[in-house]
Amino acid sequence: MDLFGFLELIGGLSLFLFGMSLMGTGVEKSAGNKLKVLLERLTSKKLNGFLMGLAVTAIIQSSSATTVMVVGFVNSGIMTLKQAIHVIMGANVGTTVTAWILSLAGIEGSNLFLKLLKPSSFTPVLALVGIIYYLFIKNERKKDIGLILLGFATLIYGMEGMSAAVRPLGEMEEFRNILLIFSNPVLGVLLGAIVTGIIQSSSASVGILQALSATGQVTMGTAIPIIMGQNIGTCVTALISSVGTNKNARRAAMVHLYFNLIGTVVFLTLFTVLDSLFNFAFLDWPSNHFFIAVVHSLFNILCTAMLLPFSGLLEKLAYKTIKEDDKKDKVSLLDPRLFSTPAIAINRSREIAREMAYASVDAIKKAVALVNNYDEKEAQKVRDAEQQTDKYEDALGTYLVRLSSQNLSARDTTEAAKLLFLIGEFERIADYALNIVDSAQEMYDKKMQFSESAKKELGVMMSAVQEVVETAVRAFDGNDVLLAAKVDPLEEVIDGLKSTLKKKHIERLQCNKCTIEMGFVFSDLITALERISDHCSNIAGCLIEMSHDSLNMHSYLYKLKHEPNDEFLRQFNEYSAKYAIDGN
Repeated sequence: MDLFGFLELIGGLSLFLFGMSLMGTGVEKSAGNKLKVLLERLTSKKLNGFLMGLAVTAIIQSSSATTVMVVGFVNSGIMTLKQAIHVIMGANVGTTVTAWILSLAGIEGSNLFLKLLKPSSFTPVLALVGIIYYLFIKNERKKDIGLILLGFATLIYGMEGMSAAVRPLGEMEEFRNILLIFSNPVLGVLLGAIVTGIIQSSSASVGILQALSATGQVTMGTAIPIIMGQNIGTCVTALISSVGTNKNARRAAMVHLYFNLIGTVVFLTLFTVLDSLFNFAFLDWPSNHFFIAVVHSLFNILCTAMLLPFSGLLEKLAYKTIKEDDKKDKVSLLDPRLFSTPAIAINRSREIAREMAYASVDAIKKAVALVNNYDEKEAQKVRDAEQQTDKYEDALGTYLVRLSSQNLSARDTTEAAKLLFLIGEFERIADYALNIVDSAQEMYDKKMQFSESAKKELGVMMSAVQEVVETAVRAFDGNDVLLAAKVDPLEEVIDGLKSTLKKKHIERLQCNKCTIEMGFVFSDLITALERISDHCSNIAGCLIEMSHDSLNMHSYLYKLKHEPNDEFLRQFNEYSAKYAIDGN
């Protein structure tokens, strides 16, 4: 091989790796919601976990990415170690799909049907369709399909480039001598493990081996141990990703390593013993794309069949390696390892935002109860909830900003923007709950008491605010636009209640039924309550606007208030009757 042949090999390898990455990205963006559904259906049953691992890896075309994702799940508390073991086993089988796709490149023959099956025949058409979809069609789903087709075309062109570049090596004595060294099973395993560990993808290293088989010098006896070693090398990615995680996440990475090590030791030993007994003649035959795909699949299927019934022993082995101690295992609620599958990271972010939202609801309920019946323990719970929402906003806001810099689908980009907006609203609601507690404490410390009429009026407004908060949060939780539409009519009623309560308070002042000092507290309370309803209106407006792929809140709210429709007026009248103040 001369310099230009070497450059052609490097170019082919680069295209091959880029195409694999491109295709995986396109498939993940297109199938993001399917990944989320798979995760939601996860149970502790062995078969379900195995099938999930297989399906996810077949979708994203990388067992390394799946295993890193699993480490992130365990570290985040989404998945138990027992569940992770079954998913990892499925991932090992799912990664063989790529080898079967690449085996099409090895199809030879003059038959028209065989020619049509060969990727070089249909890849140009796929590339043309892909570039049209990606550049000229605005539909986001079709753009993702275009990305998949372009990735596949790039992958195949890279594969053919590598195969063409290495073909002259078949005539070189030096290359044959190098391969003879690796005909030793142990050295073959080491080669496969090292190469895969460097490029961190067993699918890619199997593809490289398939390209090298085009030389005709890679025998079946050499390919088998290399394929076994490739499965060990792919564990490097998960081991690296487990650094800094909790104990169970590190155990999940170790299970991946033990699974492949045990499988390799058992089957390499069996392979060597049987060869020494029967002296398999086929081991000296030249390997090809198809044979490598078969061996890769067969090895992973047999390993899974052997070890799936003994997953409990793998778990015990992981516990023996990473032992329990007195330190409590920390759960990382938002793990950056999930960025490799943005749809899953978005789903996790939404779960945390949901916890934050309900923490705000709870804070409001406790806060309004303290106005007429102050209790320091309950007040402290509201303060703790407010601090918790602050931490949620800081952590989740940072996480979503980092996630937004990833290659997201249009759906995930919209969801990330929506969550970033909403967590600010939830945090402000909790802030106003704290303001209510401060007013309640001031009344308690100074032994103030509102008049019966003031208590009754304030109770009506507090009930309306509790309902508007619960409605807004339930609308967010269920992504329910119809429920969100009920928020603004009630918010308008609360605005009216504030004006009415102010007017009645002034009347009491004029009749000396209320003091100026009590008036300040009363004013602070109704202002806080009205502001809470404003933030609920923002939440509802965001949900409605984002359902139309927009975040023009000011325009939406202006139109709603100045051009109310019949349904808005009907609901406004219902809420007005429900929260009417005597004398109005």
